[in-house]
Amino acid sequence: MNDKAQATCTTCPYCGVGCGVAVTAGDPVQGDTTHPANYGRLCVKGSSLHETLGDSGRLLHPRVRGRRTDWSQAVQSVAGAIREAVAQHGPGSVGFYLSGQLLTEDYYAANKLAKGFIGTPHVDTNSRLCMSSAVAAHKRAFGADVVPGCYEDLEIADLLVLVGSNAAWNHPILFQRMQAAARDGRRVVVVDPRQTATSDLADLHLSLRPGSDAALFNGLLTWLADRDALDQDYITAHCDGFDDALAAARHSAPDVEAVADACDLPVDDVVRFFNWFADTPRTVTVFSQGVNQSSSGTDKGNAIINCHLATGRVGKPGASPFSITGQPNAMGGREVGGLANTLAAHMDYQNDADRDRVQRFWRSPGLADGPGYKAVDLFDAVHRGEIKVLWIMATNPAVSLPDNARVREALASCPTVIVSDCVAETDTTAYADILLPAMGWGEKDGTVTNSERRISRQRAFLPPTGEARPDWWIISEVARELGYGDAFSYTAPVDVFREHAALSAFENQGHRPFDLTGFKDMNSENYDGLAPIQWPVNQRYPQGRSRIFDDGRFATPNGRAQFIAITPDQPVQQPDRDYPMVVNSGRIRDQWHTMTRTGRAARLWQHRAEPFIDVHPQDLERLGLKAGQLGRLDGARGTFVGRLQAVPEQRPGEVFIPIHWNRQYAGHALASDLMAAVVDPVSGQPESKHGVARLSAAPVRWRARLLCRPGHTGVWRAEHWSRVPLDGCESWWLAGEDKADWPDWASRWLGGQPQVEMHDAGAGRYRAARFHQGQLLAVLMAEPAESPFPDLGWLATCFERDDLAAADRRAILAGRDADLPDIGPVICSCFQIGQKQIEAAIGDGSDSPEALGRQLKCGTNCGSCMPELRKLIETTQIAMEAE
Repeated sequence: MNDKAQATCTTCPYCGVGCGVAVTAGDPVQGDTTHPANYGRLCVKGSSLHETLGDSGRLLHPRVRGRRTDWSQAVQSVAGAIREAVAQHGPGSVGFYLSGQLLTEDYYAANKLAKGFIGTPHVDTNSRLCMSSAVAAHKRAFGADVVPGCYEDLEIADLLVLVGSNAAWNHPILFQRMQAAARDGRRVVVVDPRQTATSDLADLHLSLRPGSDAALFNGLLTWLADRDALDQDYITAHCDGFDDALAAARHSAPDVEAVADACDLPVDDVVRFFNWFADTPRTVTVFSQGVNQSSSGTDKGNAIINCHLATGRVGKPGASPFSITGQPNAMGGREVGGLANTLAAHMDYQNDADRDRVQRFWRSPGLADGPGYKAVDLFDAVHRGEIKVLWIMATNPAVSLPDNARVREALASCPTVIVSDCVAETDTTAYADILLPAMGWGEKDGTVTNSERRISRQRAFLPPTGEARPDWWIISEVARELGYGDAFSYTAPVDVFREHAALSAFENQGHRPFDLTGFKDMNSENYDGLAPIQWPVNQRYPQGRSRIFDDGRFATPNGRAQFIAITPDQPVQQPDRDYPMVVNSGRIRDQWHTMTRTGRAARLWQHRAEPFIDVHPQDLERLGLKAGQLGRLDGARGTFVGRLQAVPEQRPGEVFIPIHWNRQYAGHALASDLMAAVVDPVSGQPESKHGVARLSAAPVRWRARLLCRPGHTGVWRAEHWSRVPLDGCESWWLAGEDKADWPDWASRWLGGQPQVEMHDAGAGRYRAARFHQGQLLAVLMAEPAESPFPDLGWLATCFERDDLAAADRRAILAGRDADLPDIGPVICSCFQIGQKQIEAAIGDGSDSPEALGRQLKCGTNCGSCMPELRKLIETTQIAMEAE
């Protein structure tokens, strides 16, 4: 990095790793070498942050009922809708749906207004969809929502167990830290139905039956007891409930044979894992969405925690259960009571003293008597007409929530939907009656908390776009309009943070681990200079505390940890004759959530450019399907269409689909359309990792690509479509089963008569292009359903030129400049290195990722492509040996 004096140090807005970012005006973003989460490393998403900035597509001005207005009118409209709903139907007729994308100060202000002053408990967050089962498991076992360990534990552990976590793609910087910690004697176990990029790190991969995690860890608890591998002194001194937990484990998993059968695993692999766990004091078990997004996710989390408690491995160096969260401020939202069943500062509705304490501190009119609706129930209440005003902040529930058609019906029928966002057009803003322009990353100022409890500053380095305002300011203005101005007299985010810290300290006396007493008198100067620090921060731990519960004292009323008796349950959504395939969903390497930010960076589309369905080759053969076809998954609630990919690493009978595509980018690619609104009974987290569907070929006669300048006026129609934003143009992937009339369609699709054209009717191939004053306006390429397209990377660059040369115009219909090499699909997004380049380098003797990095630079920046490089080395060498 270079001149730190000129750089703004802030925090990445993507995953829960919480990487530090350094931004210098006019330069690409770089990693902050001093930030203890990443020490300068950034994944490809973080490295591309500067490419996502700008005002294109931003929500610039408030809008009320479709009309632009000023902030005064917008605030009056929001307050008026809330006031009317409360007067006519009571406080419970108002709902809030928040987001882990909010800063802590925004989150705090929203919860204070809703729960403390409007008096509605119906305030939940999209974090419900990713980590609420981990929260519930922590609270049952430890008495508070606390991650005991820290990132250093991932490096110093002698056994690292990754359960339901594709960290290589979802938390790549942590994955790099795990990789860098490799040494003799260190072992890694990956527990995941799929073999993923993370499996590249594994000494043992347990490809267990989906949903059988609790059976595996119940079996481990039984094994530990039968092999005298328990820490009996620790259990006696610090824990309750062990006998009941062990009895439940013995009942469901009496021996390794029963575990192997329940999990569909080889007995030898189960024994190997159990022995390694028993023999390795320094063990960390990382669990993520594969555990949490389940109808029994809380029980799975507690089954894992039980094994750590039984061996005394909680909060010790290199020994803890470790929940890795998804969003940049999922942890901060948990701190301020973002979940419907919690109050601020880790206090709870169910505790009368907590409710009284929060109300007295806020001096509020009164809190609701009990918890509110969790996410799925909240939107059900909207659908029933019970919620009259719904305020959605920084999230896109019209894409992410299960049973999505019902969610959209709910939004369409709600009398007043308010959306605060920085993006103008999302699937959710389409339903908004009131749109409020919020600041985006680079403009916002405040704090976030990452997965290891580390609070970091997110600092502004850009002026607001249009009339965008901070979320805390918007909330405070509405509060003032409602008559609560004295309680919301904030003038800067430090005012909110200071109050947040003071509440954590209020009548705490050490009972609540979340404690920011050291910040309750924070001034602006100290806030501006705040360095990353792990809570608690108080008189005993003025510099923060890296590990918690290392002393065996827990946050339960009696100070003892609680074992939880677990009876494993199968996923609720089970395959049957009508829907025989299990559907797993998840993230891909280069995109984030619903792509409202990553979709703006062209290079982040190069790794996976269209929706896809990963299928085991046996299933393709059994169903008469081929890789490269458009496939169709039909469920009871909707349809997903994507390109079929033959993936031997899938378990037969199961498919994987990405969560990112939405109706801004594709016609039929909502993963949530295939997921029923089934939730964990304790946490309320949806079972988003386990849907069911029927797989078939999408009926397609032709495929086409339409490349055009943004704002193109042509009109096209197709049964199946997806959109890819590129530098200088947009690419539409189109397919249909109608008989094509290309000469007639072309003039409409291209926005006018093409100047160059090629038509091979017999082969079903068509190419046409339209120009204006030397500039390329649009290109249409059509092929029969099974035929491949040329790589269109060169063609996309033609839209950036003011005057195309004659040779380039001739090459347009071919789709590529014959003088330029075809690099194949991009594997390394950082340096734009394609598969064919990598294969050629392997053929020339670069037989390791390090050698490829020296020759091509691939894998030397963010490292996210390293697992794919290793796989290419293996497959290319096998092919070379077979020749």
